[in-house]
Amino acid sequence: MTTQRTSGRRKQALAAAAAVAGLLTLAACGGGNDNGGSSSGAAGFDAANNKVAQADQVKKGGTLKFVSTQDADFWDTTRGYYGFMWDFARYYSRQLLTYKTAPGAEGAKLTPDLATAMPEVTDGGKTYTLHLRDGITWEDGKPITSQDVKYGIERVWAQDVLSGGPIYIQQMLDPNNTYKGPYKDSSADKLGLKAISTPDAKTIVFHLPKPNSDFPEVLAMVASSPVRQDKDTKAKYTLHPFSSGPYKFQSYSPGKGLVLVRNTSWKASSDPIRKAYPDKITLDISSNQNDSDQRLINGDYDIDASQTGLGPQARQIALKQHKGNLDNPVSGFIRYAVFPQTVKPFDNIHCRKAVIYAADHVSIQTARGGPVAGGDIGTNMLPPSVAGGEGQKYDPYQIAGANKNGNANLAKQELKACGQPNGFSTTIAVRNNKAQEVATATSLQASLKKVGINADIYQYDGSQSSGIIGAPANVAKKKLGIIIMGWGPDFPTVQGYGLPLWNSHYILQSGNNNFAMIKDKTIDGLFDQYTTTQDEAGKTQIATQINHKVSEGAYYLPFTFERLLNFRSSRVGNIYTSNAYSGYYDFVNLGLKSTK
Repeated sequence: MTTQRTSGRRKQALAAAAAVAGLLTLAACGGGNDNGGSSSGAAGFDAANNKVAQADQVKKGGTLKFVSTQDADFWDTTRGYYGFMWDFARYYSRQLLTYKTAPGAEGAKLTPDLATAMPEVTDGGKTYTLHLRDGITWEDGKPITSQDVKYGIERVWAQDVLSGGPIYIQQMLDPNNTYKGPYKDSSADKLGLKAISTPDAKTIVFHLPKPNSDFPEVLAMVASSPVRQDKDTKAKYTLHPFSSGPYKFQSYSPGKGLVLVRNTSWKASSDPIRKAYPDKITLDISSNQNDSDQRLINGDYDIDASQTGLGPQARQIALKQHKGNLDNPVSGFIRYAVFPQTVKPFDNIHCRKAVIYAADHVSIQTARGGPVAGGDIGTNMLPPSVAGGEGQKYDPYQIAGANKNGNANLAKQELKACGQPNGFSTTIAVRNNKAQEVATATSLQASLKKVGINADIYQYDGSQSSGIIGAPANVAKKKLGIIIMGWGPDFPTVQGYGLPLWNSHYILQSGNNNFAMIKDKTIDGLFDQYTTTQDEAGKTQIATQINHKVSEGAYYLPFTFERLLNFRSSRVGNIYTSNAYSGYYDFVNLGLKSTK
């Protein structure tokens, strides 16, 4: 990973901007194939955007081929935190509850999976009881038990060995973190986490110390998947998770590829969710986005697993020649820069505001793909799709208004206020396998230089995020003052979006996502109030308050409320975007129109 500051890098960014300008003109003219699809069998432009495309043409069998510019952070269900990993993991893992296999908002509704029904809620919202279905099995044919579900959840507590994944369920069941995890359980009875009881092999009961109205959403997370204790290889589990779903690992080479084949022990009669159309599912990993995009367009692959949209070069080609293969959904993601307060001078709010005002927000939007492929200019940190989000109506720094091209005068006033009237030096950290992010960093670098803020660009492998930007000690050591990142809801509430980012209890030594190192008692208190509020209107109001407090702290520079331009091959059927996966395609029931 080297710092890119050469004129060549700037030329690449300018070329990308020119390409985007070309595609915007093209898109505005409606270039390429019309919305009716093409002779190649494409469903048509936006045919799978919040609706199902070509479900009736799917056949059983064949190989579904994914490609991605990066590997998952982890394939271990406890540790994975990338959105596409959660989407993909339903091929080989099941949960008590999951999301409906339906497009748009309907797809964000919960439905039973391993459980026979939605939870029975008692004791004022503190006790959840579920029963397991008949016929649910592991890949070796042994039945999945309530103890397996409990053990899989208990692994979340082993953060010293299994860092990286979401810890919502730990915070909800054991907020004081008294349980030491299954690897360090020294209790005399060896019954594990007392907040979960298993009266028999088919019954599991969760005992929350206080109510949390989002608990069912947490049970649907991949981190709540069962893991069988005798198959737990701890940190090595990510190399070969033991399957509870219709597919199992055949081979996996980190950073190169993954092959899933049918789990012959899986019973369709036990699974109301998964249709398991393909015989085989492959994922090839290529860090060269231009190459992987081109091969996707050429038909070598069916879907981009990472679901972050085509790069600038491929967008022009696809819009002109393959428009019928494209969908342009609004995602639940916000793309942004974040300022770690542990890196000087970003411990000073005025230095943070200086960056916000200095940035040319239109240039950044263009670097990200423009209004079509990048999204609307972001003005705050709560996605419009989440209750309490206000979109561009809430714009405290006039990012989409008077200051959309940057405001050097206001930036210099803030620099003076933070004791850095002549500017300062810092480092922008960016994933090297995300072309849009590198272009964004270059745009931001140029804007900041105009007011005396000199920023180097530090590129790193995105699959190593957990130990690089997710390790506060490393961030402070390398003086990574600006981190470019994106975030979508883990589930579509302010808790599902903002808790890991803004709550002080979620600061971790590895796998941290509170990059800004926010320790604000008011924000923590608002989250506590939210989680115990049952009234939806009240929850929405609190969500808005949380967003305002975060924005007032100037911990972030939002770039875009993201919009995607995703490609689907003409071979794929039963395809649709789902709000459960932030506007991504729901992978679980994709099928092929031809199995040749």
